[in-house]
Amino acid sequence: MVIERLNQDIIIRPTTGINMVAVQKVIDYINVLEIAAQNKGTEEQAGELAKEVDANWWKENKHRFLP
Repeated sequence: MVIERLNQDIIIRPTTGINMVAVQKVIDYINVLEIAAQNKGTEEQAGELAKEVDANWWKENKHRFLP
């Protein structure tokens, strides 16, 4: 595999057969790192958001677990 950088682009060229599923996983991981680097939120804000998401999920799904 050959990886080149051309201005703002990164070009990946296979030299043999390439597992595109693995390549997509690497690209997805890099996207997550990029998004995380831009995060301006605090730990407290993340905790509050998690509580809100959990509460909403439970409200929508509790019927699946309780009679």
